[in-house]
Amino acid sequence: MDAESLPTTSWAVLGLLSFGRELTGYELKKWAGQTLAHFYWSPSSGDIYRELFRLEAAGYVAVETLPGELGARRRYRLTPSGEDALRGWLARAPLPAAFRLWLGHLQDPARLRESLRAARAVADKLRAHAEADAISLSDSPELSHAAHALRLAARAHAAERDRLDAALAELDVEGHPSA
Repeated sequence: MDAESLPTTSWAVLGLLSFGRELTGYELKKWAGQTLAHFYWSPSSGDIYRELFRLEAAGYVAVETLPGELGARRRYRLTPSGEDALRGWLARAPLPAAFRLWLGHLQDPARLRESLRAARAVADKLRAHAEADAISLSDSPELSHAAHALRLAARAHAAERDRLDAALAELDVEGHPSA
């Protein structure tokens, strides 16, 4: 299977397995709800099992079947080729900053910081544009709701910029190497 043809859900499942733990499909769904769902989306159980089958066939995950009282349980782990593929995807995929930060343990610290700073710059540029566009509408009473919406967008972009500043500061406090 060509890594380029994998859907985003496959990469999300590989990401869930990238933290060095062997997990069942149920545990993967729970882990997705505890992490991924807060900043991206949480794949359904059916999606997770479908991707696990695809990733096992590609050699990106290995499975161990364990006997249990209620039947066999399958535990999945990331293989070295799966980790290599995931690292390659991270290097080339356009991802939201929180998704990229979640998988920061797989990235060069300097490159991670660079991508967070770039996302911060985009958020600030969008903030400035929304503010300027809101000002340009302020002389037209019939466009007041549009101006309000643009100011709301500007505040959202400013909040994203500030969250990225906080994330970069947290990396500094935790002693992660910086660029």
